[in-house]
Amino acid sequence: IQRAYLVPYLILLIVIGIPLFFLELSVGQRIRRGSIGVWNYISPRLGGIGFASCVVCFFVALYYNVIIGWSLFYFSQSFQQPLPWHECPLVKNQTNTYVVDECDKSSATTYYWYRQALDISDSIAEGGGLNWRMTVCLLAAWSMVCLAMIKGIQSSGKVMYFSSLFPYVVLICFLVRALLLKGSWDGIRHMFTPKLEIMLEAKVWREAATQVFFALGLGFGGVIAFSSYNKRDNNCHFDAVLVSFINFFTSVLATLVVFAVLGFKANIMNAKCIIKNTGKIVHLLGNGVSRDLIPHHINLSSTVSAEDYQEMTEIIRNVTAHDYPRLGLDSCSIEEELNKAVQGTGLAFIAFTEAMTHFPASPFWSVMFFLMLVNLGLGSMFGTIEGIITPLVDTFKVRKEILTVAVCLLAFFIGLLFVQRSGNYWVAMFDDYSATLPLLIVVILENVAVAWVYGTDKFFEDLKDMLGFTPFRFYYYMWKYVTPLLLILLLGSSVIQMGMTPPSYSAWIQELAVERSLRYPAWGLAVCISLVVAAVMPVPVVFLLRYFNVIDENAGVASTISYKKGRIIKESALPEDDDDLSLIRAKSPGSEAPSPMPGNSIYRKQSGGVPDVAPNGRYGIGYLMADMPDMPESDL
Repeated sequence: IQRAYLVPYLILLIVIGIPLFFLELSVGQRIRRGSIGVWNYISPRLGGIGFASCVVCFFVALYYNVIIGWSLFYFSQSFQQPLPWHECPLVKNQTNTYVVDECDKSSATTYYWYRQALDISDSIAEGGGLNWRMTVCLLAAWSMVCLAMIKGIQSSGKVMYFSSLFPYVVLICFLVRALLLKGSWDGIRHMFTPKLEIMLEAKVWREAATQVFFALGLGFGGVIAFSSYNKRDNNCHFDAVLVSFINFFTSVLATLVVFAVLGFKANIMNAKCIIKNTGKIVHLLGNGVSRDLIPHHINLSSTVSAEDYQEMTEIIRNVTAHDYPRLGLDSCSIEEELNKAVQGTGLAFIAFTEAMTHFPASPFWSVMFFLMLVNLGLGSMFGTIEGIITPLVDTFKVRKEILTVAVCLLAFFIGLLFVQRSGNYWVAMFDDYSATLPLLIVVILENVAVAWVYGTDKFFEDLKDMLGFTPFRFYYYMWKYVTPLLLILLLGSSVIQMGMTPPSYSAWIQELAVERSLRYPAWGLAVCISLVVAAVMPVPVVFLLRYFNVIDENAGVASTISYKKGRIIKESALPEDDDDLSLIRAKSPGSEAPSPMPGNSIYRKQSGGVPDVAPNGRYGIGYLMADMPDMPESDL
């Protein structure tokens, strides 16, 4: 998150993030199914919300794993001294040696990113064929995800300690190292300098909300899937608040590292600008600039400090006034350098790589940095894939291993679109249109489904029964009024912005060695719209099919369960296989007959015919499952 987002991010975390994160944790733990089963339980006509979450997860997984592939490529290239992006490559001909023109016009790290790594085309219309190196990296990334997911959530705890703690170790090491660099405090001061005019822009609030959704995994279905494995009496409210604030402080820590490094980089760029301008002033002495304008204590033949340069240029600007622009002096300012700092993928693959070339033992820092990115990316991918696999397994009763391999293979072959020469533009398109707007719609529908369809009062009673205490009244008003209203305002402003500004993307023009904003071609606009429509289409489709009884509300889809307005109305037992699904449906190993799925019936009985009674004396949903010794717990 950037400095403009810190305050909006914190506000939206409290009024949107924590309430919705608590809501998703609660419904998953209460109903004990994936995202499709949860919304079918609440109302069969809203079952499309779960399918929409699956589609969004799939879209995000397609391009997110490409970014992991990029990180793997840079990681593999980091074991060199000097780093391959340390300086511009030289071209030799019969007479002389010169720097590649594209690199000379931009920078070594920018050239390496666009030309060596991506070999990018000039527009999205120029496919340019597959980039074989990135194709291999994408295959490696999907292989890692597939192998890690095949064993399921039961085995994820084995690597959770490393994957959770390693990024903090790297970030703290980076922060300590960055704070010892010249100019790092300029970046941190810039980060904490409030700019009210930026905070008043609707775009900042929309992007801060998007950051909250992605940071907490709201709308993806992964939170619901993981929490469905929790014990029935797990204090998910404590989990929601703890995870949300750990997430916020982690974001602040990461932002501190980013701005410390950017402050160091800004000072380097400012020093280069001063050297270049000092050379111009030396040539202009006596020919546009009088020697009397140069303070006596400034020696132009040696390195001029930033303070002396500012003093010298102020005098020249005041005296020459109208003629100053004709001198051709560039504006050298650390503040300006920080304001134009790159964002998105460029932050990791251009700004950070450039800063690390100036670190002592730069290969070590590069290896650590990209290993951290791969680790963080894989952690996010596990949650995203879980948001696809768990609801489909719950609904269609297929083997998890087969479904996981099928999903990963399909995603890899579709992902080849992102590793052609124009692939970076497709990543930007999917990032802008396949996730942000559909996620907002899904989260609104989730909130409305629980607060207005199922009923906030009824849900509070369920929470009291499940947690053993009544949650704060704060959540009642947030879920029922404040959060949905804010989400609808954000959705409206997003739609208005999309209507007022034609969709565009940043293209790298090879001849000019600069980024230019280009509009999507007609077919590109059609793809953008199709991505949004495809992601939200399951919601109206399922609603209409249920409404017109094309699919009977009294018949579950490939499921043993039938739903009616949040109540189980019919249940039949199907033969079960001895696989992971037995855990989901609370079948004890070696039992003669399958037990119903936890949460399917309030009046469940154990094998001895004794009702499953919770400690508070009520009939508990899923309580028997919670006491099973082999029951996996969520790693949230």
